[in-house]
Amino acid sequence: MPATTRTTLRRGLAAAAALPLLIGALASCGYGSESKNDEKKVAAEGKKLSADTVRLGYFPNLTHATALIGVQDGLIQKELGGTTLKPQTFNAGPSEIEALNGGSLDIGFIGPSPSINAYVKSKGSNLRIISGSASGGVKLVVNPDKIKTLDDIKGKRIATPQKGNTQDVALLNWIAEKGWKVDPESGKGDVSVVRTDNKVTPDAFKSGSIDGAWVPEPTASKLVSQGGTVLLDETSLWPDKKFVITNIIVSQKFLTEHPDVVEAVLTGTVKTNEWINANPDKAKTSANAALKALGGKALDAKVIDPAWPSIAITDDPLAATLKTQSEWAVKAELIKQPDLAGIYDLKLLNKVLKAAGKPEVSDAGLGVK
Repeated sequence: MPATTRTTLRRGLAAAAALPLLIGALASCGYGSESKNDEKKVAAEGKKLSADTVRLGYFPNLTHATALIGVQDGLIQKELGGTTLKPQTFNAGPSEIEALNGGSLDIGFIGPSPSINAYVKSKGSNLRIISGSASGGVKLVVNPDKIKTLDDIKGKRIATPQKGNTQDVALLNWIAEKGWKVDPESGKGDVSVVRTDNKVTPDAFKSGSIDGAWVPEPTASKLVSQGGTVLLDETSLWPDKKFVITNIIVSQKFLTEHPDVVEAVLTGTVKTNEWINANPDKAKTSANAALKALGGKALDAKVIDPAWPSIAITDDPLAATLKTQSEWAVKAELIKQPDLAGIYDLKLLNKVLKAAGKPEVSDAGLGVK
């Protein structure tokens, strides 16, 4: 072999040997985003489950942090392998329920009241609650110049996100327990309950057209940043200071036809929740990045910093509290006494939890028999 050929060969072998070191050095110098994208790609090219795709709905809200982070960071897609995750965002429960009923959505993150209403209206035929996701994160924020004590609420204008939604029901129940009267349909009475979209509530508060609001995060902290005062944290009204604010629901048809896909999604949400609770600061940053990607603007530190710790991320659906919330809605005459038997199907969740060495959760007697 000629000398020049041997020299060229030695240089080629040396370069090949050095390549892994170079790649490692680049990764250690902050090129991790490339690696993360590759991991997502590998996950997406894995074994396909019984469905080609799964369509997942959620809100761009901090109370839907499991979805925000699980989707953005690829934690749910990783468990799905070659089955493609198709996320969709919604701004209100009714529109998400409509998508589920219409067959354009398979699984969704949603509040307890829309879950109850949809289950009752369909006579138990359209959905199942398959997991919890979040607890808490709801506050009564008021204008301190107009309201200084809870008794001062009488005669004032207090906003909720929507008639019959989870916060609306909670406020109406609280008003009733104070001995005051409010018509649940019009919101008129000893307290004026003003149904206002969370997007416009801060402007309404700033203009003085409302005196306060019973709202979820981050709206509550936005009002505080405008000079509002937290007069009541709803967690103080609940045993153990826990109540469901976000469930995971599934179309019964999809659950029956693709239980392996549903199990994979739940495996992803359980792992996401575990990571969130182990890394609260990183999780807060990740959730805020997801909000920015979805809405074009991240939350200010003065909003997200107080909002984030008030939300508890959990796999437990806290079924007993959903039962209580339904009783409040009945008492407020927003719904008739519902038959919630079978609204929960926690078999797959408890299978996932058991495999992860975690305790199983209860359906409070409202599960599928």
